[in-house]
Amino acid sequence: MITPGPERHALVTGASRGIGLVVARRLLQQGARVTLMGRGEASLQKACAELGGGDRVGFVTGDVSQGADVQAAFDQARQRFGLISILVNNAGQASSERFDRLDEARWQQMIAVNLTGTFHCIQAALPDMVSAKWGRIVNVASTAGLAGYAYVSAYCAAKHGVVGLTRSLALEVARKGITVNAVCPGYTETDLIHEAIENIMSKTGMSADEAKAKLAESNPQGRLVQPEQVADAVAWLCQEGASAINGQSIPVDGGEVMVG
Repeated sequence: MITPGPERHALVTGASRGIGLVVARRLLQQGARVTLMGRGEASLQKACAELGGGDRVGFVTGDVSQGADVQAAFDQARQRFGLISILVNNAGQASSERFDRLDEARWQQMIAVNLTGTFHCIQAALPDMVSAKWGRIVNVASTAGLAGYAYVSAYCAAKHGVVGLTRSLALEVARKGITVNAVCPGYTETDLIHEAIENIMSKTGMSADEAKAKLAESNPQGRLVQPEQVADAVAWLCQEGASAINGQSIPVDGGEVMVG
């Protein structure tokens, strides 16, 4: 369980599908009240139904790259479930392009969603945690925040920024009962990876199975990471027993990236 006593309020961004939805399920199972955040109301309603509905799960809509959206969404979440104790920054986008063909608009979009969105959400939630003298912030980064990959320079830059933010903020709040960590998945079997497979197919002529196998090659275990494996790592970091884990960027990648 996350902690004894009153239920904690967890807010998960990018929660209508994939890793975010599975994280929300894990946190519900651990006893939290959970707010899902995303941009599409219909998909969030569907996600809440998949989680069983009830009075312990709700949703808010907003674009994490827009500060005003985040503040309004977080205020709405507080009205239902109270102060935010746990924040999981999962919302993100990936885009593949050769660097010399990367235009500024796509660069800015990768930074805005993946890095600035994390900044907005932390700034909106952190005062609640400081006042309660307890909090968990988990940023879903990527192995692209720990290593370089060709053709995704903007995404790598943004995720390296998330890892740097994680390390810096962890030091600032270390004596306030708050931990800040990142989970860094390798190639994970979500809608994003299916989009990457489509991109490989269109550019190389590979079949879907060949493209999927190509991505899985980077994992020493020879397979794609599953969303449930990422969610288990996130959920553990939110537990009371993980209170000494702070400022870490934990790869969930089968051993692809070794962090010293």
